[in-house]
Amino acid sequence: MTIYPSLKGKTVLITGGGSGIGEALTRAFVAQGCKVGFLDYDKEVSQRLVDELGSDNLHFEYCDLRDIDALKACVKAVSAALGNITVLVNNAARDDRHSLESVTSEYFDERIATNIKHQLFASQAVVADMEAAGGGSIINMGSTSWMIGQGGMPCYTTAKSAVQGLTRGLARDLGPKHIRVNCVVPGWIMTERQISMWLTEESEKELMQRQCVKRKLVPDDIARFVLFMASDDASACSNQTYIVDGGWV
Repeated sequence: MTIYPSLKGKTVLITGGGSGIGEALTRAFVAQGCKVGFLDYDKEVSQRLVDELGSDNLHFEYCDLRDIDALKACVKAVSAALGNITVLVNNAARDDRHSLESVTSEYFDERIATNIKHQLFASQAVVADMEAAGGGSIINMGSTSWMIGQGGMPCYTTAKSAVQGLTRGLARDLGPKHIRVNCVVPGWIMTERQISMWLTEESEKELMQRQCVKRKLVPDDIARFVLFMASDDASACSNQTYIVDGGWV
């Protein structure tokens, strides 16, 4: 991966950083010489990653992001351990399938809490750090699922479509504080979860038909782009949505 000198020594916070795209992000920022804090719900997987990377500049906090008080406390803990957070990657999400008929009011609220609510409150929690440091970069992870009209998970597509609106609103509000806010939208990324749960011979055939780039996309494809968006090389980029999907949308 490209090395961005402006990232070295910066404190980065990643939600859902223990597996999937989040794991690739954690690895990539550590390789840049960043101080990386990540939040995750899976203690075992996350601790294995910490042990493997063996970096003194890596800090894991167990967190159920649906618990906003716990989220705020974890953000403070990362900041206390590593210094002012100047990069936030709002990565955590779950694309569990569900039918319209099965959705209850309680399930809808839980899916919103899982997929969008924590993005706002994590952003809120890092503003003071970023302002004190003279600026920062917030990167919200979206999804192409709602863009391509994917069915079978209406609560997820509702939440993920809202990421774009959140991004644009925060970018306008935080711009005067020299905080950039952008949305990165992954296509179908071949994480372990996606391969084991959703990839079939039929769906892979459709993927190759619809993508302009005729290969499977992997978590590092997203990590490479997020690194750029976090770096000073992207200092003129804010209030935008960037799709990384191999040309499907």
